[in-house]
Amino acid sequence: MRRDRVVEPDERAVAGTTVVGTPPPLRAPEPDPAVRLGPPMPTDTARGWIVALSLALLGGVLRFTGLGYPTDAGTPVFDEKHYVPQAWQMLRNGGVEDNPGYELVAHPPLGKQLIAIGEWVFGYDPLGWRAAAALCGTLMIVMIVRVGRRLTRSTLLGGIAGVLLVCDGVSHVQARVGMLDVFQAFFVLAAFCTLVRDRDDARDRLGALLDRVGDTPFGPALGVRWWRIATGVLLGMGCGVKWSGVYWIVFFGVLAVLWDVSARRSAGVVRPWVGAIRRDLAPAVGILAVLPVLVYLACWWAWFGSEVGIDRHVVGREVGTGGTWSFVPDALRSLWYYSGHVLDFHESLDTPAGHPHPWESKPWTWPMGLRPMLYFYESDIPCTDGTCTSAVMLVGTPALWWPAIPVLGWALWRAVTRVDWRYIAVLVGYGAGFLPWFVNLDRQMYFFYMTPVAPFLVLATVLVMGDVLGRAQRAGSERRQTGLLVVGLWVGAVVANFAWLWPILVGLPITPGHWQAELWLPSWR
Repeated sequence: MRRDRVVEPDERAVAGTTVVGTPPPLRAPEPDPAVRLGPPMPTDTARGWIVALSLALLGGVLRFTGLGYPTDAGTPVFDEKHYVPQAWQMLRNGGVEDNPGYELVAHPPLGKQLIAIGEWVFGYDPLGWRAAAALCGTLMIVMIVRVGRRLTRSTLLGGIAGVLLVCDGVSHVQARVGMLDVFQAFFVLAAFCTLVRDRDDARDRLGALLDRVGDTPFGPALGVRWWRIATGVLLGMGCGVKWSGVYWIVFFGVLAVLWDVSARRSAGVVRPWVGAIRRDLAPAVGILAVLPVLVYLACWWAWFGSEVGIDRHVVGREVGTGGTWSFVPDALRSLWYYSGHVLDFHESLDTPAGHPHPWESKPWTWPMGLRPMLYFYESDIPCTDGTCTSAVMLVGTPALWWPAIPVLGWALWRAVTRVDWRYIAVLVGYGAGFLPWFVNLDRQMYFFYMTPVAPFLVLATVLVMGDVLGRAQRAGSERRQTGLLVVGLWVGAVVANFAWLWPILVGLPITPGHWQAELWLPSWR
């Protein structure tokens, strides 16, 4: 009697073929849904907060030291001349500006109201009109450490993110002037932090409901998304500083929906797209589209309550009381009319032929900071070396900004080939503040528009540094040690660059030769 030979598992596949009548080769099991939903946060919670608060203290000292200098003979410098007096007007007029003779109120009121708080506390002097900006710039350090730690699951990399933001020349200078951009950067970064926190929270909720995932093809409802609500509020406040905040509403809204789909797929939901549309889309639209509009309108509280605000009661004069939109309240119609004049101002802000602004630039120069801006300059200052020069220049720290192209290129590669959600998130935040400026290249543009983008450059750099470091489990390996050396040298170069640029970041008097040595590129002059 013939006996069939038993085929062992390792004999079933030879040279890529499978023996007929035998099961296919064994495959690695799919990861458990709880694993696919994401790794846990680091357990060194106390150390994480100590790192964040310590770096914020350091950054706060640097931002507030000598905050009263420079001035233009005791008056604001550069674009402070627009916003600082308007903030002071708000203090005197119940929260609104008092220049109805000409409509030069180019932005919504929230940023100027924050400047006004500092003026209310310290008075109408340089400390007063710059204190709120310095405080927001300091708080951003706490936020970037925390969100960097959450993105990378590493307290070390979160701390590096804080160091890089402390030593970023753009973030430092903008935190020391009474302008609006640092406030928008503050709210955009805060919205990004809460959005990332909402992503983790949604996955934690799904992880706790894994036994109910199969109840329907769409997965379970997740209840009230408090972190997402906070995101909507913060995005509305960002628009309350500058209208360009609307780009982050659009970009972050799309990102949030894609994260909902990804979370449901990772949890094992049978129909994740339909599930996200049925369970998450309507609340997301309400929170990330409608809520920001309501918050933006709330930023106009003083204007709505004013009798003398610019164009506050224009309905019945320049605007008729009838028509298609007569059902809209007069206050909202007046705000629409007023906003139209402001929009006309921005659209007409073109570069005159043959007469460009001396410090304007185009967006293709911004990633590397090739055309910085001179905010203040004074020469022939008496000093121990004869005559000195004092200058404040908005310039990105070269060791951080000059590698931007390879950093962003690597981020895009990881986002496309690995679908790495961390790189995708950072690129979305960066792109929302950068790409829209290519739509109208005839408009006057300036490098300080990159202020809200700088934190995302920092986070992209930190993610790249994390890839250079490699896995922490290989702490003793040559690969890990080499990575630590490279990252240490990179961070050290950023700190050294920042220290070298310090005199032209804060306006310290320096010799003319030293001033020339600070100008590394012809485009800096």
